[in-house]
Amino acid sequence: MLNVLMTAASRRVPLVHAFRRALDQLGGGAVIVTDVNPLSPAVYAADRAYRVPLATDPGYVDEIRAICDEERVGLVVPTIDDELTLFALASPAFEAAGIRVAVSRPETTAICNDKYETCRVLAGKGVAAAASFLPGELPSHPHFPLFVKPRFGRGSVGAHTISNARELTFFLQYVANPIVQEYLDGPEFTIDLFCDGAGRPLSIVPRERILARAGISDRGRTTKEPRLMELAESCAAALPFSGPVNIQCRMVDGHPILFEINPRFSGGIPLTIQAGADFPRMLCQLALGQRVTPALGQFQENLWMTNYEASVFLTTPEITLEPRAVRDTVEAEDVV
Repeated sequence: MLNVLMTAASRRVPLVHAFRRALDQLGGGAVIVTDVNPLSPAVYAADRAYRVPLATDPGYVDEIRAICDEERVGLVVPTIDDELTLFALASPAFEAAGIRVAVSRPETTAICNDKYETCRVLAGKGVAAAASFLPGELPSHPHFPLFVKPRFGRGSVGAHTISNARELTFFLQYVANPIVQEYLDGPEFTIDLFCDGAGRPLSIVPRERILARAGISDRGRTTKEPRLMELAESCAAALPFSGPVNIQCRMVDGHPILFEINPRFSGGIPLTIQAGADFPRMLCQLALGQRVTPALGQFQENLWMTNYEASVFLTTPEITLEPRAVRDTVEAEDVV
C-alpha cells in the first residue's frame, strides 16, 4: 500500500490517472495532489486535494511535510521546475521519515534550472549541447538566426527567434535574464528518461514533437532512433539523475543537439506511458522497495499522440479553497 502526493497538479490529469492505475496494480493507495487554484482540473481527478502556499513561500516544504504525515504518504512527486531544488535539499529529511521524493540531487536540479549552465556543463563533459552565451559573451559579429530566451523559466515563455542585430538588441533588453543560443534548425524531440536512485537509466523513450502548444507537446510520435537514445545515456553519465527527466533537443544534420533538460515529468509523458514505458509505476515500485530492471528500448515505436481538450463540470458548492487543515480541499498550483 502506497500513498502518493503530487504537487502543483494543475492540468496534469493524465499523470494523476497514471499513478492511480499504478497503485491499483501494486496493492492500492491514494493519489493526493496540491494546488492553489480550486478550478485546476487535476484537483477533481485525485483522491484528495489540499491547498498549500506557493513554492516561493518559506513555509511551503513544511506544509507538504505536514500533509505527508497526515496522509501517511510514501512518495512525493514534485512537478514544476521552481520547487525541484527545494525538494532536493529537503529530500534527506523526508527520506529519514520513510518518504521517498522523486527528485534529483540539488546540484543537478540547480544546473538544469539554469539553461545557460545546462549547456555549458554538458558541453564541457562532451555532450552535444547548443552553443550558449550570456549577453556579454556574444561575438562582435554573431551569425544569425539566433535564439533568445530567459536563463531561468519554463515552457516557451519569453523565447524568441532573432533574425538580425536590431532584433537582438531589442530582445536582450526585453527578456529578463536572457541567454542567447545558436539557432538549431531541425526536427524537435523530447527524450523521456527514467533513472533509479543510483542514476542508472531504466528507460529511455524519445518522442518527436510534431506540434507543441505553450511549450507542451500536443502531437507527437515515439521513435527508437539510436542517436537519441545515446544522447540520453550521455546525459545520464554526465549528471546524476534520479526519477523522471526530459531532455529537449533538435536533430541537426543527422546529429541530436540538446538545448534544455528538465529533471521532472514532461508534459508529453502520457505518450511515453501509453507506449509501454510506465514511469509512474516504476517510481511506485522503487518507493515500495521493489527492484526495477532496466528496460531500455522496450516501448512501442511510432505510436502517435494527438491531444484534445476535456472539461470538468462543477456546481458552485463543489468549488472550495479551504486551508490545509481541512481534508478533501484544494491546494497549491504552479503552471506546467
